[in-house]
Amino acid sequence: MPRDSLAQLGDDALMGLYAAGDPFAAHLLMDRLLPPTLRYAARVLADRAEAEDVAQEAMLRLWRIAPDWRSGEAQPRTWLYRVVTNLCNDRLRARKRRSVVPIDEVAEPLDPAAGVLAEIIEDERMAALTLALQCLPERQRQAVILRHIEGLTNPEIAAILEIGVEAVESLTARGKRALQAILAGQKVEIGYADEE
Repeated sequence: MPRDSLAQLGDDALMGLYAAGDPFAAHLLMDRLLPPTLRYAARVLADRAEAEDVAQEAMLRLWRIAPDWRSGEAQPRTWLYRVVTNLCNDRLRARKRRSVVPIDEVAEPLDPAAGVLAEIIEDERMAALTLALQCLPERQRQAVILRHIEGLTNPEIAAILEIGVEAVESLTARGKRALQAILAGQKVEIGYADEE
């Protein structure tokens, strides 16, 4: 099958082609699935290195199950997010068992290319959001990230978190309210004071 035609196929079809030995199908799946799962893991864990490990392990698991993939039962994206969620939960539990330096005590590395005020403000906003997300309970944080940052639908999130759609709606609503409350006192620091 021509490469242009492969790019038009859905993830489920690409899994079948990869299982049949097509390496370009794997390349396309990796390009589609790795960036969003890495972003999700990074936001849940607030640690880029750990997130990279989690995303890599999740992709390896996807490749291992490819020969047994049953088309139509689940979407690769949903399956992969479920694996990433489980791996993140494992790492978060491990953190609780050992002493960890709080993220607000770690100095943020400076980007030598950053010099534009807008980039600095955006970085501060993202840092504030990342810290605020860490204040949420695990399930709320995961639901908010999947819904409002990664753009997944409530049914997809329900499948990933193995809960009902109503529970997803409740988690995201409570999470959004909590984030608003956490960030409300930081409007001046993150450059939103003039936007009211």
